Amino acid sequence: MAWTPDHPKKILTLCLVHESPRILLGMKKKGFGAGRWNGFGGKVEPGETILEAAHRELREEAGIGVMLMEPAGTLTFEFVSDPVLLEVHVFRGSNVVGEPTESDEMKPQWFDEAEIPYGLMWKDDEHWFPYFLRGEAFDGEFTFDGEQKILDWSVTPRAGTIR
Repeated sequence: MAWTPDHPKKILTLCLVHESPRILLGMKKKGFGAGRWNGFGGKVEPGETILEAAHRELREEAGIGVMLMEPAGTLTFEFVSDPVLLEVHVFRGSNVVGEPTESDEMKPQWFDEAEIPYGLMWKDDEHWFPYFLRGEAFDGEFTFDGEQKILDWSVTPRAGTIR
């Protein structure tokens, strides 16, 4: 699933606010992934860094900021019907500033780590979330047939931990 000119890629962010033992997820209300619980994120705009995009998306989608945002991992997604690979930079946010607020796109809700609603999330989450919750940096690659079925996947830890 390597990048090639035949497989252009789109750079995206995903921020999960994690203050153990709880994690903030958002119910996606419209667009790609609607009806699923997810972290907060989206595309990197021209002129902004990946980290700036992660902070912006969190403010836009959940109405909050975080004092600490750490890189947690990278996920690459291939959808067989789309030639564009999605390269998602996953961040762990903590030390929340403000109260989570529903936006046009997302409805935020805190979950206990033991009650994460995997059945209402993207199918890949159950494979990489354990690394995230343990504070282990990771890289994952997933191939989907559409939005539902994983055809191939791998998740590998990076050396060291992120916290």
